[in-house]
Amino acid sequence: MGFDIEASHHEVAEGQYEINFEYDDALTTADNVATFRFVVRAVAAQHDLHATFMPKPVPKINGSGMHTHMSLFEDGENAFHGDEDFDLSETALSYIGGILDHAPAITAVTNPTVNSYKRLVPGYEAPVYIAWSDRNRSALVRKPAAREPVATRIEARFPDPSCNPYLGFASLINAGLDGIERDLADDARDKLKRENIYDFSEEKLEEEGIETLPKNLGDALDELEDDEVILGGLGDHVAEKFVEAKSEEFTDYLVNVSDWEIDRYLEKF
Repeated sequence: MGFDIEASHHEVAEGQYEINFEYDDALTTADNVATFRFVVRAVAAQHDLHATFMPKPVPKINGSGMHTHMSLFEDGENAFHGDEDFDLSETALSYIGGILDHAPAITAVTNPTVNSYKRLVPGYEAPVYIAWSDRNRSALVRKPAAREPVATRIEARFPDPSCNPYLGFASLINAGLDGIERDLADDARDKLKRENIYDFSEEKLEEEGIETLPKNLGDALDELEDDEVILGGLGDHVAEKFVEAKSEEFTDYLVNVSDWEIDRYLEKF
């Protein structure tokens, strides 16, 4: 397919696999994501199987994410490597601050289906808390270990593979760059949480000032419509059509009756 697979392994859920391919520039990586999804489905079909990138195809087990690793380079040097916490630079911390600040709006783009929000619930390894960490996976953004400066990067753990990678990457990058422009490094420091946030009570979450992602596509779209930075990154035409299409999708979901509702209520009432 024209790009290199770095690693692959079986994931937590049955029939679930994680495939990691090597990094490249954002546009090439978006091309690779689109190619990857198409080819995997096509090869599976040749074996009378269906490979799905649906975020939560099976209830009550882990869903599928699209963990996105990012770094910025300037004059051939990794601008994310520095002397701050976990070998990060001020630039990297500001970038993290931007993503966390715009996360509710970004979610509408990186998690763009009704089903996306069945994955974004506590307890199934998907992050819902607007925080970051170097070691625990309950936070939205993680700083992976790096053996050398060129590998210093951050990982956004909330996107899922149903998203348009071009729009998703554009939203993440635009949020990060806004964080750099606004110097949000201190905001990022305030949102560093090394504990497992899944273990926090509601009182503890409130005490720590930890907010959560939108709970459904409708709430995420409301956040997107109020965020000029993320809308601006999409461009007027794409933003307008995206919100229009996704609002129609969410409305259609709200007026439909699921099998779960029929099974639970039809004979009971």
